[in-house]
Amino acid sequence: MAEAPRATYRVQILPAALHALERIPEPYLAQIRHKIDALAHNPRPQGAKRLKGSEFMRERSGDYRIIYSIDQRVLTVLVIKIGKRGDVYRGM
Repeated sequence: MAEAPRATYRVQILPAALHALERIPEPYLAQIRHKIDALAHNPRPQGAKRLKGSEFMRERSGDYRIIYSIDQRVLTVLVIKIGKRGDVYRGM
């Protein structure tokens, strides 16, 4: 039986996350962009985890983390924060 096509999510990146993205060196930048683009097709990829005590999700890309939320009602993924794992969770 054929699988039903999945809905595509709209990915939005907050200005602070976009600013952080601009400062990330290659080849990490290409990896992270690929992960963000992939969230449009699957916002809950294997390896993504929900942050404890929060509605936010976390996706890994090497030493970097992408923190985002999913709005099922309007099929939107909102990228909130991008940064190295030691720094990205501060203030969450």
